Amino acid sequence: MLSTRLRAALARLSGLGEIVRFDLGDDGTYTIDARPPQPLLLTDSDEEAACTIRLSKENLDKLIEGQLDPMLAYTFGKIKVSGSLGVAMKLVNALG
Repeated sequence: MLSTRLRAALARLSGLGEIVRFDLGDDGTYTIDARPPQPLLLTDSDEEAACTIRLSKENLDKLIEGQLDPMLAYTFGKIKVSGSLGVAMKLVNALG
């Protein structure tokens, strides 16, 4: 299950210090609040995110598992980022 994988990845995001939202379209949204020492995964948050990453549920799963190169996915439009690209890059480095 995707939320389980995201929860497992939270420890790697402790230094991010930002709010990041994953918009999965019809599959909903996940918000990671990485400001506290222990990042939180929220499924219902209207807090403003530093960046929003739009991608499919399948591609988020692949990204977390290291099976999707984020730069290639961004280049080919499989991942769309709004907001801070710097925060998106920090997220990619933390997940990688």
